[in-house]
Amino acid sequence: MNILIALIPALLWGFMPLVITKIGGTTRQQTMGITFGALVFACIAFLFTDPVYTLKTVLISFATGCLWSVGQMFQLKSFKLIGVSKAMPISTGMQLVGTTLCGVLLFHEWDTLFRIVFGFIALALIIVGIFMTSYAEKEEAGQAMLNRGLLALTISSAGYISYVVIIQGFAINGWDAILPQAIGMVVAAFIMTAQSKDDKESRFIKKTAWLVIPGMIWALGNVAMLYANSIVGVATGFSLSQLGVVISTLGAILLLDERKTRKEIIFVVSGVVFVVIGGVLIGVTKA
Repeated sequence: MNILIALIPALLWGFMPLVITKIGGTTRQQTMGITFGALVFACIAFLFTDPVYTLKTVLISFATGCLWSVGQMFQLKSFKLIGVSKAMPISTGMQLVGTTLCGVLLFHEWDTLFRIVFGFIALALIIVGIFMTSYAEKEEAGQAMLNRGLLALTISSAGYISYVVIIQGFAINGWDAILPQAIGMVVAAFIMTAQSKDDKESRFIKKTAWLVIPGMIWALGNVAMLYANSIVGVATGFSLSQLGVVISTLGAILLLDERKTRKEIIFVVSGVVFVVIGGVLIGVTKA
């Protein structure tokens, strides 16, 4: 039963990109809707929790919320550039590699030969998986778009990794961070989506309201992971939460009709398997 509970974040986060893409909207509208959804959920959660706020907790949580918005906005950009089925495995892989390396270099998490060996095997599998999911049979046709997508995912992953590592580094309780983080998400989203001369459509339309739903889905998954971590441990909980990449990748191919050749599908599915195995092995090294 505990493992099933720990899989709830993967289920929610796996479906989240599919819901976002189905609703549609511009990147600006999606960013605003999702962050507002996270804020709505945080306000509801505040009524049922007893957070302890200090100046450090509020400021650091607010800052990490801003960083999360950077990660979210550029991930949304990558969906439009290269599609969900290609972007999600690469994004997941980059985040796993980045958070793991930060854990090793900053927090000295690999302190035995077993952890070092299995850790580097895991990282190698994830990197192989990333390369496999980025494979395109007609490379010359989409190389420029792929390069832009990879750049967006690199910025996105930097935002997400910073969000995780800073909270861990300052040892801030997740329940205490939820509301200040959500406020930081919305503030950063407002700044990043400010109107420019190239923006022809308002960021606040009917679709923006609908996009509050995936924002609440993300927030619910975040709370579910906090609870799962308390019963199965952070290493297992985090690793299992990354299995959502299977849902989002295959869902994009089957439900969003993202076109791929037979060879590309084989590479994508194989790459996802490598990323998942690598993520599970990283969980083992942290246990």
